[in-house]
Parts: sequence; C-alpha cells; structure tokens
Amino acid sequence: MNKTLIAYTSKGGATKEAAQIISGILKTKYELDVDVFDLRKDKKKLSNLAQYNSVVVGSGVRSGKVYNEALDFLKQDFGDKKVAFFVCSGDAGDPTKYEEAHTKYVTDVLANYAGLKTVATEAFGGRQKMLGRTVFNNFNPDKISKWAETLGTVLTE
Repeated sequence: MNKTLIAYTSKGGATKEAAQIISGILKTKYELDVDVFDLRKDKKKLSNLAQYNSVVVGSGVRSGKVYNEALDFLKQDFGDKKVAFFVCSGDAGDPTKYEEAHTKYVTDVLANYAGLKTVATEAFGGRQKMLGRTVFNNFNPDKISKWAETLGTVLTE
C-alpha cells in the first residue's frame, strides 16, 4: 500500500483548501491512501511517520514568514520517504512576484534543511482576510490540481 501524509498549517484557510484538493486528486486519480492532518490540531496523529511512503508538507505565509509549525515539522528525519513541499502566499499568486515568492518561501526555506530532499515543490496564491472580510484572493485551484497530478505521478513511480 502506498500511503501518503499531507501535513499542513493554515490560518486563513487557503493552505487547508490546497491540502484537500491535493488529497482528492491523489486519492481519486492515483488511488493512494491519504491522511490529511493539521500540524496545529493533530500533533498526536503525526508522531508515527513510519506508516507513510510519502509526505507532503504545506504552509501558509504571513508577514513574509512560513509558519513555524511547518518549519518545525521539516526538522525531522524523513529517511527515504518522498517529500513534497508547498506554500500558499499572496505574492506567489501574483505573476509579477511569483519567482521571488517561490525563491523566498520555498527554495530559501528548504535550504535550511540540509538532509531534506524533496521530489516536488510549489508556491500557490492565497487569500487574506481582515475582520472577516476577504481583502484579496488569488488562490488558484486549477494550478493546485495540475501540480497534484504531477505530484501523483512522482509519488507512484
């Protein structure tokens, strides 16, 4: 059985939604057994990684920083598991800022984890809410779905 963990942390909901989209595609198109857990709420469920062949880590970005829960989760030894990483950030959803956002929130962040080798990474747009109102929204479910399809191929090789 090819079992996959998607562990995410989200404040505004975009990263949670992205994790659900990715999970849906991995389950339906690739018939993978997928668990989706919130790094804040489901800590006890995340203690046994031995059962997973693959791990996908997702994080939101706020005030120019990837959330600490995701950064802490990346510190562990994933051994020979296939690991993927994604972020949701307003800047990443802006075509004029995408490359800079990907470098800052993905490439530079992962450079801090010398032993971590990823099979796929991506930066998606996000949304920001203030006082319960959406201030901006450049979340793109189609881009997430396309990445999930590519990811599914990598995870099932």
